Amino acid sequence: MFDKHPKGLIAAALANLGERFGFYTMMAILVLFLQAKFGMNGKEAGFIYSTFYFSIYILALVGGIIADKTRNYKGTIFTGIVLMAVGYLLLAIPSKTPVDNQTFYLVITCASLFVIAFGNGLFKGNLQALVGQMYDNPQYASMRDSGFSLFYMFINIGAIFAPFAAVGVRNWWLSTFGYNYDADLPALCHGHLAGTLSPEATETYHTLVEKASSVPVQDYTAFASDYLNVFTTGFHYAFGVAIIAMVISLTIYLLNKRNFPDPSKKAAASSSSSSATVEMSIQEVKQRMYALFAVFGVVIFFWFSFHQNGLTLTYFAKEYTDLNLFGMPISAELFQSLNPFFVVFLTPVIMAIFASQRRRGKEPSTPKKIAIGMGIAALAFIVMAVGSYFANLPLHKDIIAVGTSPVKVTPFLLMLTYLILTVAELYISPLGISFVSKVAPPKYQGIMQGGWLGATALGNQLLVIGAILYESIPIWMTWTVFVVACTISMFTMIFMLKWLERVAK
Repeated sequence: MFDKHPKGLIAAALANLGERFGFYTMMAILVLFLQAKFGMNGKEAGFIYSTFYFSIYILALVGGIIADKTRNYKGTIFTGIVLMAVGYLLLAIPSKTPVDNQTFYLVITCASLFVIAFGNGLFKGNLQALVGQMYDNPQYASMRDSGFSLFYMFINIGAIFAPFAAVGVRNWWLSTFGYNYDADLPALCHGHLAGTLSPEATETYHTLVEKASSVPVQDYTAFASDYLNVFTTGFHYAFGVAIIAMVISLTIYLLNKRNFPDPSKKAAASSSSSSATVEMSIQEVKQRMYALFAVFGVVIFFWFSFHQNGLTLTYFAKEYTDLNLFGMPISAELFQSLNPFFVVFLTPVIMAIFASQRRRGKEPSTPKKIAIGMGIAALAFIVMAVGSYFANLPLHKDIIAVGTSPVKVTPFLLMLTYLILTVAELYISPLGISFVSKVAPPKYQGIMQGGWLGATALGNQLLVIGAILYESIPIWMTWTVFVVACTISMFTMIFMLKWLERVAK
């Protein structure tokens, strides 16, 4: 699989595999942790989630600038791994729930998330830039798209198992204290302690408590406090799994560091060589930068839609989905394993399709693939909108009033949606990274990879709009907003297609 690619590709993929395992262990549980720990509603947790996701990617721009200025990509990546491990360590330290000093512990949590975001900014874009530089060698230039698809597939192997690790640790800790997992209970426990439950929700709370406890419950208030404490402590320990993953990533990176290109040596050799390539004209640099910024603007709306997987789609799994699959109970977080699972198993299929098209001389250009991906993403949310509409799901405020949704949809609705979204992702994300590495002027490689991630950041900051809509309007209308966003993005890419293809030649 890797025999026609640069030697450093598999090392970079393995290093990123460990980092992604840790990252997605955290992301699988983040909004649910915030709700269980601090009693937040979806909008409040969504604001922190979207701001954190924004910070991860906008700080990649800072990381790109640092690496471009110092030409020390490898050192910048190393620092990023260490910082992420420190951030996960801060999150992993347990504290009592319900929280005595909410402001203090929320500040600690947000500071931990910032450290992780800054470390990720130093790591992610610069490792991608190193991978891109491997394909500057004419020997591998024709394999650039395939190389990035492999890189993208390989790192998702870690993301497949991350939600299972998080859920496994949390549920193990619950079972240690004689409790069972119930997706609705944390919110009901907070409502019971705050005295805000309606009579209907109180009845639901009592019913679920009896099912979740292995012994008869005499004091429902004491149960609420203890269940929340055990539940969130399990989440804290799950964050500790990410630390182990970062150590593995760091070890792989250090052992294979020599296989990565060294931009500073490459620049020195280029300047001293009589056969050095002619520097790009200012006009060509401008055209390339304009093309990149145009693509950045379009993909904002893809990430605004796609990254709902950790936010509104997770809320939907928790509140509106029947958490039973073939008679077995499942956790809401486990749906987030579907995307990386499909990435791993669909990447060879997508690559085979591209290879077949290439042999026949009909392979779409990278910009055209991105446009196709936008259309596929719109289709995924059409599935969610149609499924939610015909299920006649109640408004979010109505399920809060009774403590749980009286209507639950089949888990196959989310499974199909994740399948379609993953196909869209494979047409956009790895190929977008490849497009940036190909079109970006050599001296701006790091900052342009940061620019791609910066566009992702803006899309991620918009995620909170999804959380607001989710709690304010019918569910099917929320998914329709994402259909419209992806469709507009697709037609915008089609409109710019000839220009982008000309610049990318």
